[in-house]
Amino acid sequence: MNALGLRRVRRALVALLGAAACLDGGVQAAPEPPLHLRIVGGLGSLNQFTRHEKPFWETELARLSGGRYTAEIVPFDRAGIRSQEVLTLVQLGAVPFADTPVSGGITKDPELTAPDLAGLNPDMSTMRRSVAAFRPYLETMMRQRYGIEVLAVYVYPAQVVYCKKPFAGLKGLAGQRVRTSGPAQSDWIEALGGKPVTTGFGDIIPYLDRDELDCAITGTMSGNTVGLDRITSYIHPMAISWGLSLFAANGAAWNALPTDLKALLRRELPRVEREIWDESERETADGLACDVGAPECKAGRSGHMTLVPSSPADERLRREIFASTVLPRWLQRCGPQCAAIWNRTLAHSAGIEAR
Repeated sequence: MNALGLRRVRRALVALLGAAACLDGGVQAAPEPPLHLRIVGGLGSLNQFTRHEKPFWETELARLSGGRYTAEIVPFDRAGIRSQEVLTLVQLGAVPFADTPVSGGITKDPELTAPDLAGLNPDMSTMRRSVAAFRPYLETMMRQRYGIEVLAVYVYPAQVVYCKKPFAGLKGLAGQRVRTSGPAQSDWIEALGGKPVTTGFGDIIPYLDRDELDCAITGTMSGNTVGLDRITSYIHPMAISWGLSLFAANGAAWNALPTDLKALLRRELPRVEREIWDESERETADGLACDVGAPECKAGRSGHMTLVPSSPADERLRREIFASTVLPRWLQRCGPQCAAIWNRTLAHSAGIEAR
């Protein structure tokens, strides 16, 4: 090969190696697709989901992670999942990440309902103390018994009594058919002489329309959101209970997440939790104001309900029913170990010891 031919071969090899280098560099630099999570959230019609859960997972996660992680979320009531099934599905890993209702519908582990038993928390400050007292036990039990990681505890607005017809305080519920969300609320209504009818949140309006209920216990803003103020006329402001849910992860799914994503969620989900609690406190007052058409109504629809004032007699009755009926019946459902659990976690903040 002459000199000219040799130079041509060298130039071709240099060009080929340069192209290979560029190709190799391009492959190495290509960004990996973001890790995409699928989440099951809370009730889709309520502000907890629309204002907090959905924006966090579908918008904020990508921003906070610089696009490395994304998610989509569907409310459990629109995913064909019953509230009673969510915890089991998370445990099995069929649903890796989910907001699972705690206060109503869970009969498998009655101890989970302890911090929100009917009549225990008449206001938000008491509710916060109860959850704080019970949370260490809750997180440990869920991890050890089910392999589930509790990442956040959410609360709904106060659950109060709506009725079609006039009633004079809590004693006026005697003989009334009252919607309840679970066993503790049913115990409460039975102690008042009422007839509990346990149904899901979505069944409240149809049952009232069909005249199968006289009253319903549900959240002040939740009731306003679904139009409960239009088919009932009287509302009592005492918080019977609140409604807790856990944002939980299947343990294996959680452990499989990248370390930086777990750190991000550990950092950011407590913020989401605080925002949900603060909004639930505001919504409790705002929902009540909107239901009765008070000028203070801000976020809801102004209604025309009549407020049935809560009296000192109602407050005495609340505590009496809790100590004499709700707590003892919870202990019966929960089992012999639950008296010790109660006394170790909630007895001090409640001022009532389990015997």
